[in-house]
Amino acid sequence: MLQGYRIVEIEGLGPGPFAAMMLADLGAEVIVIHRPGGGNPVAGEVNLLDRGKRSITLDLKDPADLQTARALISTADALIEGFRPGVMERLGLGPDDLHPENPRLVYGRMTGWGQTGPKAQTAGHDLNYIATSGALWYASAPDDTPQTPATLVGDIGGGAMYLVAGILAGLLSATRTGKGTVVDAAIVDGSAHMMALLMSMAPSDNLHEARGTSLLDGPHWSRVYRCSCGGHISVQCLEPKFYAAFLDLMGLADSPDFSDQNDPAQWPRQTAQLSAIFATHPVSHWATIFEGSDACVAPVLSPWQAAQEAHNAAREIWTMADTGPQPAPAPRFDGQRATPGPAPERGADSEALRKELRARGLLT
Repeated sequence: MLQGYRIVEIEGLGPGPFAAMMLADLGAEVIVIHRPGGGNPVAGEVNLLDRGKRSITLDLKDPADLQTARALISTADALIEGFRPGVMERLGLGPDDLHPENPRLVYGRMTGWGQTGPKAQTAGHDLNYIATSGALWYASAPDDTPQTPATLVGDIGGGAMYLVAGILAGLLSATRTGKGTVVDAAIVDGSAHMMALLMSMAPSDNLHEARGTSLLDGPHWSRVYRCSCGGHISVQCLEPKFYAAFLDLMGLADSPDFSDQNDPAQWPRQTAQLSAIFATHPVSHWATIFEGSDACVAPVLSPWQAAQEAHNAAREIWTMADTGPQPAPAPRFDGQRATPGPAPERGADSEALRKELRARGLLT
């Protein structure tokens, strides 16, 4: 879908490289400017987030390499950077430096706190941003410590995905107007924006500030339960017909204890009873009972287990690489199946890219 678009990524951590990987998965030519020396300190020897990209090694503090970076960016449709505000400007690579040379450039900026505001120059990580934005508030059962899957809500959901959306919107606008833009993608902004669906329930009696009392974070039918094997099973049968199917398969269809689905006063007792029932058998037992039903029950799988699960395997959602499970590109498009290339060695395309820039008269 993005064939013919060139994206330049300045090497960073987390959401910026993920956004660039997603654009590469969608068919864009993504060139990552790797710094000399070692790689990402938190990634493996081969960084999954570099899959399908080309790599050039440049020291942006070296004048010759900086000139190469500017020449390369002048050929790009979009740029991705994830430094604190002002760093790119000090390097001479800010929007005001680059737009005169490339007016159509979509300049994607990925930060936690955004380009402006009292915390813009302050360090932070995924959990801090979503704690501040409000997105962490409902992320636990009542009386438990709020906790979310690492990086998914902030770095990826509120960060990378909003950067991708911003870049795509910017590319559409540049095609129409011939003028680029600057995308200020802040994790604190995006993760707050993600709360809109949940907050849409606020005018009714389905959302309350107190955790454990709202429609999705309080009921016994919206929970994860521990099984006898130590594994867990997820239950979220929101609609009455799905709740009825759940009770039927649990053997509780005629139990007066569960006849009232939506009475908050009964949720703690109902949750305790279901906890005791689920604890009597392993996950495999419950998975067999609920397989193929509309009860909205599913085992909690690790990525390694998910790669082997029948539905995931049929859709080829995961592939097994030397480094472990690797997720397939998403979303899908009719008649196409993306197969991203491997992650390149750092600097693997340096000479080829310099040769191209010289051939275009952009380097001497």
